[in-house]
Amino acid sequence: MSTILRRLQGGNLEVFKFGMYILFPIGWMYYFGTNLEERFSVPGFWPTAEQSHKIPTDKEEIDRELSRMRIVDSVKRERRQREQEAAEALAQARAQMQTESRE
Repeated sequence: MSTILRRLQGGNLEVFKFGMYILFPIGWMYYFGTNLEERFSVPGFWPTAEQSHKIPTDKEEIDRELSRMRIVDSVKRERRQREQEAAEALAQARAQMQTESRE
């Protein structure tokens, strides 16, 4: 052991340290970085082509998609308006009950 330590002096020590600085990260990446597809794969994680969105390319498809989006927006808008009206009616009813209870 002492012969190894005696050899690692001066320039030899610097070459050894440089080699460790280079080889340690490469070895670490090789040990933990190989075969990642099998170790960390989750089957069914990514959607298939049938499950993902299809971007319309023809004018007819674009028109159909726009009309579908407009219908969805109008349905959401109507639902929001109904919910808002119901919330306002509930608030008015509570206000009336409070005024009647004070009298």
